[in-house]
Amino acid sequence: MSIVFSQLRAFHAVAQHGGFTAAARVLHVGQPTLTIQVKELEETHGVELLIRKSRRTELTEAGAALFEITRGIMKFCDEAHDLLGAHGKATKGHLRIATVGPFHATEIIAAFRRAHPDVQISTLLANSERTQRHIVDFEADVAILAAVPDDPRVKKLPYRTHRVIVFVNRDHPWFNRRSVKLRELMDQPFVMRERGSTTRRAFEESLMAKGLAIKPVFEIESREGVWKSVEQGLGISVVADFEFVPHPNLRALEISDHTVETKYSIAHHVDRGHSPLIKAFLKTVISMRSRDHHAHGVERS
Repeated sequence: MSIVFSQLRAFHAVAQHGGFTAAARVLHVGQPTLTIQVKELEETHGVELLIRKSRRTELTEAGAALFEITRGIMKFCDEAHDLLGAHGKATKGHLRIATVGPFHATEIIAAFRRAHPDVQISTLLANSERTQRHIVDFEADVAILAAVPDDPRVKKLPYRTHRVIVFVNRDHPWFNRRSVKLRELMDQPFVMRERGSTTRRAFEESLMAKGLAIKPVFEIESREGVWKSVEQGLGISVVADFEFVPHPNLRALEISDHTVETKYSIAHHVDRGHSPLIKAFLKTVISMRSRDHHAHGVERS
């Protein structure tokens, strides 16, 4: 027997909001109606999806697996509504952007907002691995991320490439220098981002390729935390050049004998390329990328 959509919608709402009362309030239906719909779904397929507890409803293993599927289904339904509502009108809706940092995100969002002022935008900040996971799990519509292992569920559009630089604090002997060599870094204490950080991965891979290694003395899951730690003298660190913000107590140094790069891309789920909001966002990115190429060509000529 085919699954009735209303049953899936009822199950998804209960799973998402943690109980029948909250789900009924969101869907604007009576709680008994939701209870009947979920029960019919379970009985029809001979499976337990939810464990009813006194104050909260929890997912069984089968329920958690189904919830992964219904998240995508409900998102597609929202997109269908947005598509029909936006047909022949200005682009509207809510765009969720997952990003590795605010630097690229704010630049693109500003350009996107100028073209689509009626779109509501929210962001999720995380390292590249988690950012890609937000796309896979339908928790974000688009993502701005650096190099991560390919996932067949994720489509990427190359955006920009940036060099990785070293930065030190005012009390460091290198503060008045412009550059360092890769081998000089071996004896330095390093403050590093968590292992999901793409900048860290690119830096460590370059060291390994040269048979070198550094001494991490402190690891922190925050870009701002790394900067503050370096300023306080806990060690030195690395960052993509475009992310370094000039500061009187910090100095950026180029790596003179080796190019360490991070490549940034715009990503979305392969099944969601038809979304009007995603299409509009990608169009903005492509336009910005074309302007970059033109500007660099003018500079070289």
